[in-house]
Amino acid sequence: MNRSARAPVSARRQVARVLWGLLALGALVGFLALGHWQVERRAWKLDLIQRVDERVHGDPLSAPRPADWPSLNEDRDEYRPVRLSGHYLHDRDTLVQATTRLGGGYWVMTPLARDDGSLVIINRGYVAGRDVDYARPDGPVSVTGLLRLSQPGGGFLRDNDADADRWYSRDLDAIARARGLGTVAPYFVDVTGDPQAAPAAGPVPGLTVIEFHNNHLVYAVTWYMLALMVAAGALFVARQEFRAAPQGDKDHDRTGTH
Repeated sequence: MNRSARAPVSARRQVARVLWGLLALGALVGFLALGHWQVERRAWKLDLIQRVDERVHGDPLSAPRPADWPSLNEDRDEYRPVRLSGHYLHDRDTLVQATTRLGGGYWVMTPLARDDGSLVIINRGYVAGRDVDYARPDGPVSVTGLLRLSQPGGGFLRDNDADADRWYSRDLDAIARARGLGTVAPYFVDVTGDPQAAPAAGPVPGLTVIEFHNNHLVYAVTWYMLALMVAAGALFVARQEFRAAPQGDKDHDRTGTH
């Protein structure tokens, strides 16, 4: 075999090396970028947790009026203590499935008509069953609680079914349509208070769980480990290629002497 016959094979091998090198480089850069993104997300999440923890212990502010609804923001307003007054529309109650430290049951979601005519749905608290004869206060009421934004779509693997009156998330627009309420606030209020002081049949307030999933460190480590594996694999292949090249040249030279 002469050198001219062997040249195309070498050229193809060089192209393959370049392509595999670019692929490895792209994977390495991509995994590193994803790891860095998760580190940034973790910093954002920790800051959010700190801000919410400080926020929930603040003095309650007046609940947003309709003019303020478009500017509501999850990072700034979620779990903010608010106060408002009005009267309940108990004939429009909606029971939303709940899991609490008291067990499984339902959240009692009751529209509150404010003095300006706007409607805000209030999560009055937990009841153990759909047929429980829970308290329904008449007349003007004052409510203090935590502002929560709407939860559209349903629960995990379960969609809200308005026709069957089965609710797995506090989807305010869907509840408003089902109850003929028209426009309601894009937030609801989780009533706070001492659960021990609640009526015997409920609703039991003060069961809001403030929890943020923060797995970003695990994700970041995973992406960085993948990047390390790609780098180690690429280095191993490169060393094998460089070790094999001189032996191939020797074999070729020996072949060419015959």
